[in-house]
Amino acid sequence: EAHFHYCPGCGHGIINRILMEVIDEMKLRDRAICVAPAGCGMLVYNYFDIDTLESAHGRGAAVATGIKRVLPDNLVFSYQGDGDLAAIGTAEGFHAANRGEPITIIFVNNGVYGMTGGQMAPTTLREQVTTTTPSGRNTVLAGHPVRICEVFAVLDGTSYLERVSVNKPSAVRKAKAAITKAFTYQIEGKGFSLVEILSPCPTNWKMSPVDSCRWIDEVMAQQFPL
Repeated sequence: EAHFHYCPGCGHGIINRILMEVIDEMKLRDRAICVAPAGCGMLVYNYFDIDTLESAHGRGAAVATGIKRVLPDNLVFSYQGDGDLAAIGTAEGFHAANRGEPITIIFVNNGVYGMTGGQMAPTTLREQVTTTTPSGRNTVLAGHPVRICEVFAVLDGTSYLERVSVNKPSAVRKAKAAITKAFTYQIEGKGFSLVEILSPCPTNWKMSPVDSCRWIDEVMAQQFPL
């Protein structure tokens, strides 16, 4: 019997499930290749019955680009967190989008560095308390939360972007539809696609799972509109 390594209330498990549902429903299991990240999602290969490999921190889009160029008929996607994509991997994701690489990024945004102890990430909200911002994020010192979808939206190589969440059943259905659309755009050769998913992190937010789900609607989605 398999057990997830994720914390109780974490959104990663839901995202893992709907990803595999989409791949099965699109009959892509034999063609799908996942590039796993450094971070909380790094062990997805324990749960995915598809070809999966791990990139260095932040290099998911670069690794996915190389795989897709060698295997253009495969579905190639990277699975990256906000520290991975929006900090150390900014250049790789940005330029893959600008080149219009026909890959998909599944971008899990929980506003913190989840695996290493809940430090401030580029997506941490203004005044949000983290282990490195105990008095809240000060935008004068640390800058503003980065909206990846809005940044990538101005790049000519981008074909499809959507920001969704997984904090309630209706949102999960929309997230699954967005992943389906992103994968469809890739299979049809339309260019770069990315799905940003607002995901609860009760452990590092210091909230209950229920409060974390409410916080996404009441606070996080105001900064990162769906």
